[in-house]
Amino acid sequence: MPIISDADIFATFSTDRESGCRLLLARFKEPLYMHIRRITVSHDDAEDALQETFIRLFRSFGRLDADRQSLTAWAYRIATNEALRVRSSRRIHRMLDAAADIAADSYIDYSNVEAVTLQRAIHRLPDKQQLTFSLRYYDGLDYAEIAQITGSSPESAKVNYAKAKQKIIKMLDI
Repeated sequence: MPIISDADIFATFSTDRESGCRLLLARFKEPLYMHIRRITVSHDDAEDALQETFIRLFRSFGRLDADRQSLTAWAYRIATNEALRVRSSRRIHRMLDAAADIAADSYIDYSNVEAVTLQRAIHRLPDKQQLTFSLRYYDGLDYAEIAQITGSSPESAKVNYAKAKQKIIKMLDI
């Protein structure tokens, strides 16, 4: 499938909102799901947050200021906020049955010990470092986009990434 550009999405949205929504969904469904999943851990929570994310994206697309924020940063910021909202609202319930929930999650490949160990280390980081690390390491976003998503500066994003990386290395005893 060809890469769908920001310009394609904006042009399509301006002439046919439904087709624009389909393009937005095609471009961002998988990467936003993975981003949200890294925050919420649970597949069900990630699906809930993803659904709310796309509702918000579709409803507010016309308010996006493309001159000030990239489409990617805007979509990830909304997804991040939804993921954090879901994680926060379910944190107490998850703590009570976390062991059963994780063990029952068929979407986690426990045979990849390194990946599971890395994810556990990432989840022990403070929220901002966790988000910054995931956005840079997994999604390959630049520091300017990460800054837009996390509400910080590019310099702060660089610092948070470096600190997160140092902490992960220390936790993994590399």
